Amino acid sequence: MNKQQKWVLVNFTIVTAITIVAAVAMFELSRWTNRSESMRAMEHLGRIVGDYKQKNGSVPPESYVDRLKESLEGQVRLGALHYRAQWIKFDSPPDEILAYVIKKRRSLFFRPGAIVLRLDGRVEWMDKGDFDKLPARQQCVVKAEMAPE
Repeated sequence: MNKQQKWVLVNFTIVTAITIVAAVAMFELSRWTNRSESMRAMEHLGRIVGDYKQKNGSVPPESYVDRLKESLEGQVRLGALHYRAQWIKFDSPPDEILAYVIKKRRSLFFRPGAIVLRLDGRVEWMDKGDFDKLPARQQCVVKAEMAPE
């Protein structure tokens, strides 16, 4: 292999490596952007639900949240929202999950999990393992209390 062939091979390798790194970086940036936009959308939903709760004394019905989600649909990337108003009681603790969005996709820096809106308005990210345990446990407590004695 002569000097010119080696130089072409080195340049090709460098350009290929830079292209791969740039593609992975763009992919991760899009994941980060989607996740942060979903978090902001959930915070916005939390403020609206909090205002409704303060005015009316209870969380809004699911139809109210569905209408709200439809009005925001083109503006935010919230995803498939699961609203749990049916499991919320007047004496529910403030850390009860009110709504969540599951994010299933895995990437280099982000693991699958869920964006969670708590009853007190906090929005947080939970890893899949932690999240899978929490709604089932909260739901079982409510079902046990509703069971006939």
